[in-house]
Amino acid sequence: MTPGFTNDDTVARLGAVSFLNTRPLVCGLDDDPRVELQYAVPSALPGLLAEGRVDAALIPVIDLARNADKWERVSDSCIASDGRTLTVRVFSKVPPDRMEVLHVDPDSHTSVALARLIWKHVYRRPLRIEPAGPAEDLRNRESVLLIGDKVATTPMLWFDYHVDLGDAWKKWTGLPFVFAVWARRKDRENEAATGRRSAAEIARILETARDQGTARAAEIGAEYGPKRDWPTALAVEYLTRALMFKLTPAALAGMNRYIELVTEAGLISPGSSRGA
Repeated sequence: MTPGFTNDDTVARLGAVSFLNTRPLVCGLDDDPRVELQYAVPSALPGLLAEGRVDAALIPVIDLARNADKWERVSDSCIASDGRTLTVRVFSKVPPDRMEVLHVDPDSHTSVALARLIWKHVYRRPLRIEPAGPAEDLRNRESVLLIGDKVATTPMLWFDYHVDLGDAWKKWTGLPFVFAVWARRKDRENEAATGRRSAAEIARILETARDQGTARAAEIGAEYGPKRDWPTALAVEYLTRALMFKLTPAALAGMNRYIELVTEAGLISPGSSRGA
């Protein structure tokens, strides 16, 4: 039996983000017999968790807040930034303080609400949110919010302005921004009866992978970046300098501040964020 673990005949089913930013968090788990990984874009992972198709998933923070009565954070691993993200950006043909409509990436939940907050509080402009539509239509949009690998690998030459949302949040609040955390359903408290691994076991698996991954972040960037069309140097910078993978006290303060703001803005129900 693996030291520190029980139920070694069971598998932890984990839903992970399919972008480069998650590779340090799942280091070694692709080949770990204790784990079954399912990859999806961020907006699809809450559905996998809600349907019980995974035991834990890397959930957008706003979805965890909206489901705080049903879900709980299961690890201090996260995807966060303490400034610019490189991959969560608004591109626009007009200055940010003149924008009226924002076409948004369907892959994102947390970042759409973040953009609403920044434009309301920083640029003092309400935004009309519309779907971005097919990639070939992006050049015809006034402004677009894009997330993930495509931001770093797709030239946006027809836009004159851009705002990195992690950078804008940091300048506004002085805090890091947390995009996603690992969460599980609260109704799995009796793991022995369900035959699933406990929250503590899942946390140990995730945090061990995270610690190994952050120690190898430059190597991971050099290996996986080119496979996803990233320039190698940019992929290494992204994983070693742009992102944070541990929920530090400052990052937790940033996450809680974000949840307070989206609650005040009516983007989640008051009281639903308790325990997030």
